[in-house]
Amino acid sequence: MSFMIRLAENKDKSSLTDLMHDYIVGFYQNPWPGTMEIHQLMEQLLEKQGGIQFVVEKEQQLIGFATLYFTISTMKAARITLMNDFFLLEPYRDTEVEEELFLTCRSYTQEQGFAHMFWITSPQNTRAQQFFDKMGASQGSWMNYSIV
Repeated sequence: MSFMIRLAENKDKSSLTDLMHDYIVGFYQNPWPGTMEIHQLMEQLLEKQGGIQFVVEKEQQLIGFATLYFTISTMKAARITLMNDFFLLEPYRDTEVEEELFLTCRSYTQEQGFAHMFWITSPQNTRAQQFFDKMGASQGSWMNYSIV
């Protein structure tokens, strides 16, 4: 299977917007935050302001993306990455594409001197949990909360 993983570029904005819609609305069934808001987020990531996005391209079509945000861990007293998004269209899940996208995020984290990469996934997303286990990840013991 021929594919390329690379940093997102301006030319990806339309296709990446469609993928992000599939991810946010289709996969996680959350409300769409708005195209303008998504484009503002993309601009920040294109400028590497607090994070980056990788895209997966196959035959000149985007088939997936991953977003790494940069933050700091007090527990490690070091910079870390948060893999906030990790999404591939259905036909590319459980394939080498999925593994390579994950390894790209991990390699970037290591090569840029971050202490580690962490992420969360939905408790219902057992397929992703099995994938992360296979990739050598360990499930943390912290409870996640949020508030509006």
